[in-house]
Amino acid sequence: MAKPSSGTVNPHSRTGVRIVVAGDQGSGKSSLIITAAADNFPVNVPPVLPPTRLPEDLYPDRVPITIIDTSSRSEHSDKVAEELQRADTVVLTYACDRPETLESLSSFWLPHLRKLEVKVPVIVVGCKLDLRDENQQVSLEQVMSPIMQQFREIETCIECSACRHIQVPEVFYYAQKAVLHPTAPLFDQESQTLKPRCVRALKRIFILCDHDRDGALSDAELNDFQVKCFNAPLQPSEIVGVKKVVQEKMSEGVNERGLTLTGFLFLHALFIEKGRLETTWTVLRKFGYNDDIKLADDLIPPVKLAPDQSVELTNEAIEFLKAIFDAFDGDRDGMLRPRELEELFSTAPESPWTGIPYEDAAERNAFGGLSLDAFLSEWSLMTLLNPTFSMENLIYIGYPGDPSSAIRVTRRRRLDRKKQHSDRNVLQCFVFGPRKAGKSALLNSFIGRPYSEGYNPTNEDRYGVNVVDVSMENRKYLVLREIPEDGVRKLLSNKESLASCDIAVFVHDRSDESSWRTSSELLVEIASHGEDTGFEVPCLIVAAKDDLDSFPMAIQESTRVSQDMGVEAPIPISVKLGDFNGLFRKIVTAAEHPHLSIPETEAGRSRKQYHRLINRSLITVSVGAAVIVVGLGAYRVYCARKNA
Repeated sequence: MAKPSSGTVNPHSRTGVRIVVAGDQGSGKSSLIITAAADNFPVNVPPVLPPTRLPEDLYPDRVPITIIDTSSRSEHSDKVAEELQRADTVVLTYACDRPETLESLSSFWLPHLRKLEVKVPVIVVGCKLDLRDENQQVSLEQVMSPIMQQFREIETCIECSACRHIQVPEVFYYAQKAVLHPTAPLFDQESQTLKPRCVRALKRIFILCDHDRDGALSDAELNDFQVKCFNAPLQPSEIVGVKKVVQEKMSEGVNERGLTLTGFLFLHALFIEKGRLETTWTVLRKFGYNDDIKLADDLIPPVKLAPDQSVELTNEAIEFLKAIFDAFDGDRDGMLRPRELEELFSTAPESPWTGIPYEDAAERNAFGGLSLDAFLSEWSLMTLLNPTFSMENLIYIGYPGDPSSAIRVTRRRRLDRKKQHSDRNVLQCFVFGPRKAGKSALLNSFIGRPYSEGYNPTNEDRYGVNVVDVSMENRKYLVLREIPEDGVRKLLSNKESLASCDIAVFVHDRSDESSWRTSSELLVEIASHGEDTGFEVPCLIVAAKDDLDSFPMAIQESTRVSQDMGVEAPIPISVKLGDFNGLFRKIVTAAEHPHLSIPETEAGRSRKQYHRLINRSLITVSVGAAVIVVGLGAYRVYCARKNA
């Protein structure tokens, strides 16, 4: 594999690199900058230089460089800190003839950068090399090795002499290179290995280039890869040479079919070890990766939708995911075990379902495996909550079509209500209720978790997703979003908070009167918010813990609230006994008919009556006006005839 061509136009998204030079007073900062810019050592040096721009064509990447000089005076420390925080990379200088300036790097400058949270590459430069005492010749590696062990942000070290013009251009070449081709995202200096995210990206690139899917890059495939990345073919002798280098180090790097994934990764580790990071970065960027080794934003189509619209996978995407499931179900047991799931996502930066909200959102078996329904449920949840992230991960695992063909934006819920039907395949249900009402137990049972008597309070929103079979031909993905009692106020602080909700469920402990009272108050609060914002939602009341005796007057109270608000009577369930009374089907059915089961508050009812009265008045006025107009017209006709 060749190096990137030096004649190429700037292949980076960056329009410039800002290099800030800092260090102790008299360590050679300003002289270094002037010599780099003017190729001439200055006799008189000003205390601080103005921003200095190097010629664009000075280095192969052709990215403009702006160098910022800084003052070493304590009264200018705030200004220096501000410049350091705006830097793309920092050059720290010390004077080779003054050991105390070197000690200052580890005692002040490097800790100071950390304190300022400056997380950019650092280049350490020893200036005034020509003035170093010849009797104290110590190698740069000996001097810098302990400091680099302590401060991993140091990208490289170099010594130079502005007076003798020794390695001055190289200082800013390395500084620019540290920004355009950084080591940190690719390589772990401590273990001397490629970082996981880099390995995963290179694995995806290898698979994309392995056109015949035989697990190795043939000579023709290697040549295609070379042309795509570097715009130049490999000569047959060069291909032989590449494979020979790999084979000498590892026998499994090459087989009879060509270069294996192991060999491909070894080559890139070798390039990085030899300082040829631009080779690996050129490959990554040709395949759409940014500096974080994730797909660049412009490769993922933007998703535009109204607050009351949602995003779902298309049939095309679902068929692709079914095929992927089968391909990675190695033991053909109809489940993806954690190891198989990790392999499926091994070409993504990391598994997208690690952590909240996806990790515990779908049904898993005793070994942590996902069935096809659970696998598609996770994808449906991810597409609902973060459609861009979903498309990104579809690309990582090899979705062949245009990413925008993988999703569809649903009709607005407001329009669904007018048409009295929702055609959504993924429905989101908000689950409200007081503490200990049984919300978490409901979610756990929905995703196949066993019932537990223990109480673990939910402090953050939690999701559960599964398939609900309403009929033989009607399957829906239902997403339950548990909202803690303490989280309701925060939720309702957003005017559009109910726009994404297809249906709301209010759970109470039927044996506890205070639980019922809080739940009914929540129902009124949510209904009022919906009326005020125009995002009314169908609502169902769930009487949990049906295995316990109900509190006195429970039936009368629930009947009164149901009738007053125009919703169905509470649905009794017992998670402990496994009796759900068809609850999940009822939730889906109610969500499919968004014009029904919408609660009405007293204020909402009065508002509607007021609007009806206004409308009737307007109609009366309109009819009266029409009569007057017609009467005037008739009178004019009568007058005209009389005159005639």
